[in-house]
Amino acid sequence: MTRKRLGFFTRLLDDAPPKERYRLATEQIRHAERHGFDGAWIAQHHFHEKEGGLPSPLLFLAHVAAHTKTIRLGTAIITLPMENPLRVAEDAAVLDLLADGRLEVGFGSGGTPTSFLPFGLTFEDRGAAFADHLHVIQSAWRGDSLTHPDNHLYPPAPQLAERIWIAFCSVEGAVRAARAGHGLMLSRTQPRPADGLDLTLDAIQNPIVDAYLDALPAGVAPRILASRTAFVADSDDYALKVAEPGLARQAQQHRAAGHGVIGDTVHDYRRQFDAHIGAPDTVLASLKADTVLTRATDVSFQVHSVEPSHRDTLRSIELIAEQIAPHIL
Repeated sequence: MTRKRLGFFTRLLDDAPPKERYRLATEQIRHAERHGFDGAWIAQHHFHEKEGGLPSPLLFLAHVAAHTKTIRLGTAIITLPMENPLRVAEDAAVLDLLADGRLEVGFGSGGTPTSFLPFGLTFEDRGAAFADHLHVIQSAWRGDSLTHPDNHLYPPAPQLAERIWIAFCSVEGAVRAARAGHGLMLSRTQPRPADGLDLTLDAIQNPIVDAYLDALPAGVAPRILASRTAFVADSDDYALKVAEPGLARQAQQHRAAGHGVIGDTVHDYRRQFDAHIGAPDTVLASLKADTVLTRATDVSFQVHSVEPSHRDTLRSIELIAEQIAPHIL
């Protein structure tokens, strides 16, 4: 069986000004590389600093590429409806050259509803815009002529057409990704139905994985990235103490948005928000209960919505590499 690839995922949410956030995230990615992680994934968010600290993921990854050598660099995700697709295709082509072919490109249609308005879109427009923009990017990377016979993407980047990942939370979306031969990105969280707040994450995501694998064309290798929240510390008590404020805020936000949350302790939140938190043995046991991880080709870990210090994040990376990854990859 092929070894799973291990990833570090960050939304660049350290409690610091923007420049310091970028410096800390770069150091975290370099630390992950030193400890044998295969990939680093970053998220894109516009305007809302509490949700994400980075509007320009490809620009940031160009900086990271200059400070790393082997770790693969991925977007999880670029919110494609808000982007000029040809500029995304061009920037990604340049970045992949600068990074010696280490770029992985994840796209999605989601995002905060109010973020669409400054880009001349409504939240309801996102599905059609996503499909149109993805078509343009794929056409450019294939080397098709662009409006005029003399217009072709430069530098050419046909290799990137094989490294597209799409984020979907539904069976229908998974089928579309599979039929196109794209990778499937599974979120660390998943909306629960009102009558199924106690459902586990793998219970919700396994049907999505089933649909993806069933629809994948013959001869196309599956690519399934499962993102999970994991904060590992040297003791359960310390990990839970660090995790409690962030998880409590997440619960408050869920309730304010009209979602149900059962209970009011850190243990309740840890279970409902699919957060693997504790000492290595505790986290390993909870990860082994997640059956989606046995089916994924790639597993990435992020500390959000836990809010550890930079030092604690580095320690979590070390413990995942040394005491978690050997048992789940």
